[in-house]
This record gives sequence, structure tokens and C-alpha cells, in this order.
Amino acid sequence: MAASTLSSATPSQLCSIRNGVLSPSHALLPKLTRTSPFVGKGKGLKIKCQATSIPADRVPDMAKRKLMNLLLLGAISLPSAGMLIPYATFFAPPGTGSAGGGIVAKDALGNDVIADEWLKTHGPGDRTLTQGLKGDPTYLVVENDKTLATYGINAVCTHLGCVVPWNTAENKFICPCHGSQYNNQGRVVRGPAPLSLALAHADIDDGKVLFVPWVETDFRTGEDPWWA
Repeated sequence: MAASTLSSATPSQLCSIRNGVLSPSHALLPKLTRTSPFVGKGKGLKIKCQATSIPADRVPDMAKRKLMNLLLLGAISLPSAGMLIPYATFFAPPGTGSAGGGIVAKDALGNDVIADEWLKTHGPGDRTLTQGLKGDPTYLVVENDKTLATYGINAVCTHLGCVVPWNTAENKFICPCHGSQYNNQGRVVRGPAPLSLALAHADIDDGKVLFVPWVETDFRTGEDPWWA
């Protein structure tokens, strides 16, 4: 049977699957040759290919490819950044603060702590948790003369980070996790906690209690504050 071809080409333009000679700058068009019906061992369809040049105007422009990559990157980055904002605000709670880095104390309901109103419902010796710097639970201290102490006590245990409750009967802070104890000012008196509870200044600004970072000497130990 006579061989049938799909297109004609010069011998130099033809490549064979058997010898695997291909040109990277050319496209390949199939050329089929049927020598006999598909019967018998060793007989069947033979495939050859024809090389042809690609027009220059069809080669992708590198500048266009870079532009498309930038557009794709921008389309992905904007939604991703929008999704990260809620997480960032969660780990850094927004609060009303002063220019010096202070933050207004919040009660259990999330309301600003008004000093006069607080003292009406909290008597001498009271230590009640509020929301302090960085969102940490912080005790407001009422002195025996019915005034607010000028410091707040961070309730996070210096051992493994448990919140330490105030024990009125013992007149000290006692950690329920591993038994660490602190006196009524938050100074460590029993381990395994290695350090005293952190302090914050408790100022009054426009009638509201304002927590400000404590960077001075720790008055309980006479040492530099480990938390600053």
C-alpha cells in the first residue's frame, strides 16, 4: 500500500521519534505513514514528525509576563492582608491610651474604670481584676485609707503564666497551678515562681484610671523591673 502523508517537507525538516532529534526553536507537526494494516507482530503505525518555525509575533513577551505576575501577586496579597487585620487586632487589643503609652483600665464588662465610681463599690484592702496593659489582667488596689494605690499588680504568675487569684483570708496572692505565693503587693514569698508579679502605674486622668508602664526601680525589691 502506498504511504500517505499529511504534509510535505524536506528531509532536513523531518525528525523521528526513534532517533529523538528535536529542535527547541521549532514546533512539531505529525506525519503519519501506514505501511500495512495493524495486524501481525512488528507491524503497525509508524510516526514521523515535521518541524516548522514559530512566528516571532507569537513568542510571549517577557515584559508582559512580568506585568501579569505582578498583577496576580497584587490580587492575592490584598485579600490576604485584609484577612490578617482581625488577627492582629486580637493579639494587640485596641485601647484608649495616652501619648505616654498608658491605657485606660477596663472593668469586667469592658467599661472604662471611673475612679470615684470604683471606690463607691470597692472598700479598703480590695484587690479586683481589671484589664491592663497589653490586655493583661491587672489588680486595682484600694488602700486602707479608701484611696486607690498608685500601682496596679499584674496577675500573671511568673512561673508558668497562670492567673493568680487574691486570697482575702490569707491576705496574699496564691497561684492555684503550682502553689506559688505573693504578698499583698505582689512580691514573691514562695516558689516555684522565680520573680515577683509585674507592676504598672495606676494614675487618674480625667477621672479615669490609667495604667502606665512601670520602668522605674521596683519599690518592693529595690531592683530594676524585670518586665521592663
